[in-house]
Amino acid sequence: MNSFKICIDVKSMGTSDNVVQMKSENFAIAVVNAYKDLTLTKNEFILSKQLLRSGTSIGANIAESECASSENDFVNKLYIALKECNESLYWLRLLYKTDYINEERYSLLANDCSEIKRILTSSIKTIRDRQATQ
Repeated sequence: MNSFKICIDVKSMGTSDNVVQMKSENFAIAVVNAYKDLTLTKNEFILSKQLLRSGTSIGANIAESECASSENDFVNKLYIALKECNESLYWLRLLYKTDYINEERYSLLANDCSEIKRILTSSIKTIRDRQATQ
């Protein structure tokens, strides 16, 4: 059985080695800024709070995966992040379709979230395929 490296030192890794972490953090920052804008200018607190929770949870779960106790735990954390991406896309659609966010902000956030979702999906599939052949 392969040993699993615990607590990856992200600072020692190049940004290309952890693109999903960087993208999820940038997405979380954009979500926080959208939340601030929605609460201050649109007086919208319910949908935007849901987006804040799911949008920041993506990166938090990716960060948690860095100290996974096993490869299965690592995959589970990435899968939770993937589910949070799906939820974030849902809240973004609702905010857009109810005219709380404009098309430009919606497109930027949805595209970023969809890109993170594709990376996570690919990563999970790669790990599961490797596990199946071991």
